[in-house]
Amino acid sequence: MNTPAASRSGAVAVVGRPNVGKSTLVNALVGAKVSIVSNRPQTTRHRLLGIATFPGGQLQLVDTPGIHRGQRSQQSATAMHRAMNRAARGALEGVDAAVLVVEAGRWDEEDTLAYEALREANVPVVLVVNQVDRIREKASLLPYLQQATEGREFAGVHPVSALKRTGLDALVAELLALVPEGEPAFDEDEITDKSQRFLAAELLREQLMRQLGAELPYATTVEIESFSEEVSKSGPLLRIGAVVWVERDGQKAIVIGKGGARLREIGTKARMSMERLFGSKVFLETFVRVRAGWSDDEAALRSFGYDQ
Repeated sequence: MNTPAASRSGAVAVVGRPNVGKSTLVNALVGAKVSIVSNRPQTTRHRLLGIATFPGGQLQLVDTPGIHRGQRSQQSATAMHRAMNRAARGALEGVDAAVLVVEAGRWDEEDTLAYEALREANVPVVLVVNQVDRIREKASLLPYLQQATEGREFAGVHPVSALKRTGLDALVAELLALVPEGEPAFDEDEITDKSQRFLAAELLREQLMRQLGAELPYATTVEIESFSEEVSKSGPLLRIGAVVWVERDGQKAIVIGKGGARLREIGTKARMSMERLFGSKVFLETFVRVRAGWSDDEAALRSFGYDQ
C-alpha cells in the first residue's frame, strides 16, 4: 500500500528588481489577482501575502516591492523609497525559501543587488527566469542561464512565462519540496491576508499607475475613507469612498481631467476590477485631495499604511 505524501506548507519570498513580473507570478500561482500590475516601477509598494494552495501543500507567497540600487542611500532616497526598501528586506525574515525573479536575457546591477539581499537571508533561493516567451532565439537562453548562474548558488532554475502561465508546475513542485512538512496555514479558499479595503485601494491605485503620465503616479496614493456592505435586491453591494492623494494642485487637476473625464475613467475601470475580485456589485465614489510632500513625510506614510 502506498503511503500518501505528507502535506507541506511554508512562506516563500518573491524578490527582484522592479518590473520583472513578481506580482504577475504571484497572481498566476495564486490563481487570482491579489497583486496589482503595471509596467511602472513602484507598482508594488507594500508587502503582500498571496496564498497558493495545491494538492501537495500550500505556499504563502510574499510579494515585495522591487529592490532599487538607489535605495542604498538612505539620505538621498525619499521616505517612500525607504519604506519600500524596508518592506522588501523585511519580507525575507522568517521565510522558508525565496524566489529571485529576473527578466529573460537581462541581468543588471539591480538583479545582483536582489541576489545579494537573498544571500544575506540565508534561505534556499530558486531562480525564476521570467518572460521567456519574449525570447525569439531560444538558443540564446542557454548561454544566458549559464551567465546568470555562474558564481551564484541556486536551489533550482526555472524558465517561465508568468503571464502565459507556462513552466509553473515544475516551479511549484520545487518550492513545495523546499518548505517544511505541515498543515496549511490558511484555509483553501483564502487567497491573501489583506482585507477587501486594502485591495480596493490597490485596485484604484493600479488604474492611476496605468492611466497617468510618466511621473504623476509616483506622487499619488489612495486612502479608503469608507467601506460598507449592503444587501440589495440584486445581491451584495459594496459602497466604497476613496481619496486619491496628490502633492500639488496642478496634479489634482491632471487626475481629475477636463470635466472630470479622467477621474471617471479611472474610477470606472477600478470599480470593474473590484467587482471581478470581490464577486459583488460596487458603488465607488472617488475624490482627489492635496497633501503637500506626502511621499517624503514619514508621518504621512504611516497614516497611509506604508509602515505596516
